[in-house]
Amino acid sequence: RKVARNGRREEKGGRGGDSAVSTATARAIPTLVELVKNGTNGAKEAAAGALGNLANEDDNQASIAAAGAIPPLVELARIGTDDARAAAARALANLASDNDHEVLIAAAGAI
Repeated sequence: RKVARNGRREEKGGRGGDSAVSTATARAIPTLVELVKNGTNGAKEAAAGALGNLANEDDNQASIAAAGAIPPLVELARIGTDDARAAAARALANLASDNDHEVLIAAAGAI
């Protein structure tokens, strides 16, 4: 590792850093799903937004679906605040880029 000008450590070769990010992401997903289910309105919106951002990466989509995110995201898209509904809809749209997830989204009542 080396220290960059901004004081942060940087990984050489990239693999070690990618692995750490993948591990952190995998650990965060269940917490984000729990917040979508049971958080405050603001927490639900933020968690749905974070899941939507994570779902931009194909590698994260299976983990998000496996964590049970689809049904609470569908529910939030129906009854959340306007901003939370938009965040949930974006997360679902990103997840729907995978045909298997599109089927799960439809089964959860979104279509």
